Amino acid sequence: MEKQLIISVGREYGSGGHEIAQRLAEIYGLPIYDHNLLDEYAKERGLDVRHLKEYDESRRNPLMYRTVRGMNSSPEHNVAQIQFDFLKKKAEEGESFVVVGRCSNYILREYEGLVSVFVLGDLGVKLERIEQIYHLNLKEAADLLEIKDKKRKKYHNSHCPVKWGDSRGYHISVNSSKLGIEGTVQVLKQYIDARRNEA
Repeated sequence: MEKQLIISVGREYGSGGHEIAQRLAEIYGLPIYDHNLLDEYAKERGLDVRHLKEYDESRRNPLMYRTVRGMNSSPEHNVAQIQFDFLKKKAEEGESFVVVGRCSNYILREYEGLVSVFVLGDLGVKLERIEQIYHLNLKEAADLLEIKDKKRKKYHNSHCPVKWGDSRGYHISVNSSKLGIEGTVQVLKQYIDARRNEA
């Protein structure tokens, strides 16, 4: 039986982390879970996914909501928990997959097949990438980068004890600006293959 492989990819905005995750999913022939994770969940239960996506990757505010007998009144918390439970169920069933964000480096840490990656990048390279992809000027790209990374950081830090981007919370951190997307993919493939061979 094939060993389980779960690749968790955390990333800075503009670093190409999502593209890298997609390439790794292609290389290993794995499904990828990201924003589509809520689509999968809603489809399984016949729910309207639009309502769930309003609260996707949002920070829970412990001052506004409370937990009573294990039930939490925060929609942000509940949508995050839905995704965490979905990923744990897939992992528990032995499925191999790639997942982008969703605190997966932390919530799936108990699984032997997990390889957690954090992709960062040089500011100038990230801004140039954002400008090109979204047809923005430099200021617009900088503003968007700040908003997106702030949101990711708040979300991650409100659900995990290890801070977003802290190298101690990942198996490997890599600066995609140094080797480009394809070069970074190849380095990560070498690392993943070495980890799989040693297990």
